Amino acid sequence: MRTISKKYQMLFLTMFCYLFFYTGRHNFGWATKAMREDLGISYTFIGWISFAMLIGYSIGQFINGNLADRFSPKYMVPLGAYLSIACNLGISFTHSSYIILILWFLNGYFQSMAWAPGGRIIANWFSSEERNKAFGMYTMAAGFSSAVTFAISIYITSLHLEWRMLFRIPVLLLLVSATVFLIFIKPSPVAIEKKATGFDFDAIKKSYKDVLGNKKFRIVCLSFGLESMARYGLIFWIPVHFLGNDWQSDPSLIWVTFLLPLGMALGAFSFGQLSTYYFKSNYRSIFFGMLICSCLSFLLFFTHNASLVVISLLLITCGFFVYGPQANFWALCPEIMGTERTGTSIGIMNMCGYLFAAFGEPLLGFIIEKTGETKFLFMIIALICLLSSLSIYAVRREN
Repeated sequence: MRTISKKYQMLFLTMFCYLFFYTGRHNFGWATKAMREDLGISYTFIGWISFAMLIGYSIGQFINGNLADRFSPKYMVPLGAYLSIACNLGISFTHSSYIILILWFLNGYFQSMAWAPGGRIIANWFSSEERNKAFGMYTMAAGFSSAVTFAISIYITSLHLEWRMLFRIPVLLLLVSATVFLIFIKPSPVAIEKKATGFDFDAIKKSYKDVLGNKKFRIVCLSFGLESMARYGLIFWIPVHFLGNDWQSDPSLIWVTFLLPLGMALGAFSFGQLSTYYFKSNYRSIFFGMLICSCLSFLLFFTHNASLVVISLLLITCGFFVYGPQANFWALCPEIMGTERTGTSIGIMNMCGYLFAAFGEPLLGFIIEKTGETKFLFMIIALICLLSSLSIYAVRREN
């Protein structure tokens, strides 16, 4: 019987842990409608709560990427998980909207303590020739994490449990997976001796100057930021849209939302191959992916009350095309900046993505509040995706 190699055991352990990380982050959208009614919070303020989490995550990405190179991922990842669980439990017991905002901001930072350290483990175990495949599987785990969280949240909502249970039950899975990770993970195939080498601040300054000074990279970051804004706009507000006044008479309306993160997971796994074998270019792959997502979102605006089959097809394909291009964005970092600037460029691009997503949340909440119609979400998402595709097209024209 063929045994799984040690490096793949470590990859699967890392994927298993991250598979449940979003239970402490993507659960919020399912609680917003009941939370709004219970605490008297406006959709605009709820958007600011989501903004706070994304800002916390963005700051954390900038800081924890460096910490992952100095401290063991074996402890960083579980620590982030346990602190995130604590924030979720704190929210479930509070009655203050401002405490929720503060705890959700802190939760964003703690949630960011997993991705970079997990990537460090993969880089330690896999050779440069194998890392694309390994990181693709790691990204797929992140996509399926959204699907798992949606499925659990939908089930809790269908049982008519209070919104506070959405912050108590799903994170129990994160508690288990983080503990398994802590017990069994080995961050590197060899013992790494820690050396106090200090920081070369001139080199660090030059690295950031080179990346931020590259016009092409800045435009790609703009496109990525808009893609992230669209992705999180769908993840956060889709539950609000389908938790309308009629969902209890037709529970299938909320179960169909599970297809959105499922499509995202499939897109994350597929787009790297599509770019290589079909589009023949990361730029072209991103352009068509975001353009198609724009068209699908536009269709959802006009068909949001269509048959279940139509909505299902639109949601899974929309998820596929809004998240799939991320695989191509990451590949552009070493392509534009070179391998010696890959870490810095990925960190800056990821931070840009979450900053854009953060500012998009209160904007969408304000629009929904003013129009009184959640369907306008799809029109705004369509416009954002179109702008993303046009931005990447501008870079493509320069090549």
